[in-house]
Amino acid sequence: MVNIFEVNETNKMIDQEHLDVRTITMGISLMDCIDSDPGRLNEKIRARITQAAGKLVETGEIIEREYGIPIVNKRISVTPVSIVGASACRTPEDFVEIARTLDACAKEVGVNFIGGYSALVANGISRADDLLMDSIPEALAVTERVCSSVAVGTTKGGINMDAVRKMGLVIRAAAERTAAQDGIGCAKLVVFCNAVEDNPFMAGAFHGLTEPDTVIHVGVSGPGVVREALKSCRGQNFEQLCETIKKTAFKITRVGQLVALEASERLQVPFGILDLSLAPTPAVGDSVADILKEIGVEHPGAPGTTAALALLNDQVKKGGLMASSFVGGLSGAFIPVSEDQGMIEAVEAGALTLEKLEAMTCVCSVGLDMIAVPGKTSAATISGIIADEMAIGMINQKTTAVRLIPAIGKDVGDSVEFGGLLGHAPIMPVNSFDCSRFVSRGGRIPAPVHSFKN
Repeated sequence: MVNIFEVNETNKMIDQEHLDVRTITMGISLMDCIDSDPGRLNEKIRARITQAAGKLVETGEIIEREYGIPIVNKRISVTPVSIVGASACRTPEDFVEIARTLDACAKEVGVNFIGGYSALVANGISRADDLLMDSIPEALAVTERVCSSVAVGTTKGGINMDAVRKMGLVIRAAAERTAAQDGIGCAKLVVFCNAVEDNPFMAGAFHGLTEPDTVIHVGVSGPGVVREALKSCRGQNFEQLCETIKKTAFKITRVGQLVALEASERLQVPFGILDLSLAPTPAVGDSVADILKEIGVEHPGAPGTTAALALLNDQVKKGGLMASSFVGGLSGAFIPVSEDQGMIEAVEAGALTLEKLEAMTCVCSVGLDMIAVPGKTSAATISGIIADEMAIGMINQKTTAVRLIPAIGKDVGDSVEFGGLLGHAPIMPVNSFDCSRFVSRGGRIPAPVHSFKN
């Protein structure tokens, strides 16, 4: 039984500590839309998405009103478009038309974002994959709600350096194509190692091939709740600190589980996973960086930061796993710069560098996320940064990602502004030494020895 103390505690977390369900994401398979005719393909995609997700937003709003739990985003993920469009698409422009269709569907059903404009190229690039990657800059420039991802590596398969090199060029082109909007196309594009098929968070969500026809994934967040809880154990030892984080994560996850099951039942769509990720927003008090400061570092980036983040990530997962049997996705802690006011302040104070962020990604949920870099940063340097991050994921058997935003015409000391959940970011300096000879080698970096477990 839920007692009145628990009800009041949950209300306090929502009203005062920024607890929210960050997203309800409906995954939709488009495999039965595949057609060799581009026109018919787009018609089938439109019919499939609008039929499956027609009541998604309405249902989320009803749950919000009935339970008083904010649900910030309603989203859709679809089967990787390079697969869906392989038979019909002969040019990058053909894929751009699919992006337009996805964007129109997202607007029609009212969701915030639609993900799955994606290619999975860890082991090689097919003709369709190549065309889709070529189309990404234009697709993200002419749409508002479409998000794109490219998976270039896995622990089992290694890193496709041809794809890494190409994505450096794609990110540069996306930045140039949307330069008037501070490179917002790059804010909707992520490069992955060990991409997961049940991720409800953008920009990396896509509907995995092993998923059912439709599925509901829920992502819940609450960095403000964790920070507030940690105030009660200032000066106490690490055992007490860890217990507090675990208990708090348990409570947050139970809220998400309630929303997930309600959405699944009302939409008559199978429940997939609950992603417990401390995903910040630009709002003051809703910051992973502030949790790290509460643990004891003056600013993220100070000595001890990586250890504090590792502790936080692990305890969040332990508490979540006790609360739900279906924890999945990327669960843990996100460290996007532009979406976290505390991270922005750390960069502005000179405490946090790109190299320190890379070290922190060894122990967090994803990787180098929403980081603005000088507009003069070369495609080769971007590819080198991607390769470094992919290597961390491959060797450590974890998901890592890169979402860099070259700010065309801007340099260190300037900033970019996106608004909403995407926030704003100061431009961070990038190591200026050249890596083009390394990137241009091509081929694949083989899987590590510990990947061979069969």
